[in-house]
Amino acid sequence: MTCAATLDVPNPSQAKLGGDLLPLALGALGVVYGDIGTSPLYALRESFHHGLGLEPTTGNVLGVLSLVLWSLVLVVCLKYLAFVVRADHHGEGGILALTAIVRESPAREAAGFGFLMVLGLFGTALLFGDGMITPAISVLSAVEGLAVATPFFEPWILPITVGILAGLFAAQSHGTEKVGRVFGPIMVVWFLALGGLGVVQIVQEPRVLTCLSPWHALEFFGRNGWTGFLVLGSVFLVVTGGEALYADMGHFGVRPIRLAWFTFVFPALMLNYLGQGALMMRQPDAIENPFFRMVPAWGLLPMVLLATAATVIASQALISGVFSLTMQAVQFGFLPRLKVQHTSDLQIGQIYVPFVNWSLMLACIGLVAGFGSSSNLAAAYGVAVTATMLITTLLFFYLARYAWGWSVVRAGFLCGLFLGIEAGFLGGNLLKIAHGGWFPLVVGMAFYLVMSTWRRGRAALARSLAELAIPWEGFLEGLKSKPPTRVAGTAIYLSGNPRNVPVALLSNLRHNHIVHQRVIVVKVETADRPSVPVSERVSVKKKDVWLFEVHLRFGYKQGHDVPAALKGLVLPDGPIRLQECTYFLGRETVVPGRAGGSGMAWWRERLFAVLSRNARNATYFFGLPPGRVFEVGNQLQL
Repeated sequence: MTCAATLDVPNPSQAKLGGDLLPLALGALGVVYGDIGTSPLYALRESFHHGLGLEPTTGNVLGVLSLVLWSLVLVVCLKYLAFVVRADHHGEGGILALTAIVRESPAREAAGFGFLMVLGLFGTALLFGDGMITPAISVLSAVEGLAVATPFFEPWILPITVGILAGLFAAQSHGTEKVGRVFGPIMVVWFLALGGLGVVQIVQEPRVLTCLSPWHALEFFGRNGWTGFLVLGSVFLVVTGGEALYADMGHFGVRPIRLAWFTFVFPALMLNYLGQGALMMRQPDAIENPFFRMVPAWGLLPMVLLATAATVIASQALISGVFSLTMQAVQFGFLPRLKVQHTSDLQIGQIYVPFVNWSLMLACIGLVAGFGSSSNLAAAYGVAVTATMLITTLLFFYLARYAWGWSVVRAGFLCGLFLGIEAGFLGGNLLKIAHGGWFPLVVGMAFYLVMSTWRRGRAALARSLAELAIPWEGFLEGLKSKPPTRVAGTAIYLSGNPRNVPVALLSNLRHNHIVHQRVIVVKVETADRPSVPVSERVSVKKKDVWLFEVHLRFGYKQGHDVPAALKGLVLPDGPIRLQECTYFLGRETVVPGRAGGSGMAWWRERLFAVLSRNARNATYFFGLPPGRVFEVGNQLQL
């Protein structure tokens, strides 16, 4: 999943061993590895779920363990950490960033490029569905450990889970900076506990180490046939956090993420999965909850508390990731403007999106109440993540082949290996659709329709505005032949196309018959990179002695604060005094036209009209002072 929880850490690009590298690696433990680090709570248990009909015999346990360990090696170690993280977009990772890289590369000329871009957008949409399920299944699986400690807590599992989730989402508006400082240390304790529990069991049943041979995985399929294939849907749960490794690359850098994985996370996960397997080989009935059955009776309650803390951390990272993904989608023009609050003066990535936050909370609580247990939720989990991973592989193939110049054989062999593994996982997960797997797919499809409709609607709206546009040359000539009344002050017009006269300026002149002594036309652009330095943010073009065009460029992870960018700017005729400026905005009311007139289906036109009416006001989106804003309305038919 795309994550954006950031810690107050040094610049990842300058990380050095013994200096910044270790603090960054510690921070990565609390953000990058929260999701994959809590998978031992439920992943192995679900592989032997009653509905699959797989008996926990020694051969089956060794076969499943072999699948688990080699999945971690091939998907996480090889695919993501060895290859995919090389595809960074100005230091940022994630499927949306990868889609932007491919869009800018020579792959634009390759066959199937248009469909690939659709897949990239759909993969991004699927992550919203993942953002709803992950907090629910993670927290619920941890709280279920209370029932292992004592049956007294059985009736209270769901209320406790709902309470934790409600508190987690209620705290989002305060930001994660302070809490984030303790994420890493808590996860250190968590991973040490994972490894320690595993070692105790392995010592008692060393035969479990033979699962390191991939031969056990092959024998498992030969022995179980179709059931073995079904188990892949549950085995996949051990690698569901793989996308987070790539998505959080920009916050910590590749080296700290790799260091944390290979020296700490991967060994701890391997030891814990081996320990659970060793316990099941000795006590087959432990399959009901092998993770908590490894814990001695005196340590159950502390372990439940630690597991709950770990799952809250994993959920926090994912929630923040959905906030970041939403902001990037808005900046790229795939979603309407939403209210975004920055919760830190130091970290751009620490944001809070109220609408998304409360929507996620209601979805998570609804999932917990509707599914009732982590086992039932596991039946819905994995479909969206698997599809996203497969799309990432396809995008990586195009990038390696057409941008990096890899041969067809080299790119095809590597990506073919990954596609083969992920296709097996996807096939196993598709069978979950009837048991809840439809939920993330429906959510993903809904977000895809919204994003694609907004994108196409904005393009249709731009064409409608273009029909009303007047080029500057003719407009300026008209002013010279028939000068209007000039009023004191500076008028700032925000315009998406500064080559033409802003519609708001035309309306102001038509109805009020005035033009300000100084007019500044501002175009705000979102660059295809996470941040734009101040030195590159502003460019100025003089059109007339009283008319200037200012081009502001922001990164897709930066806020669009127009007054802050203009503050201190000196134009050829003098500095801008913001206290003397009036901002003019065009506010278009979209009216659906005749079906097909805009090139969109009638239902898309109506959806776009609804989205447009509910988009956040441009005044707040661009940080304009409300008392100095003048809006000019226009009704446009698509």
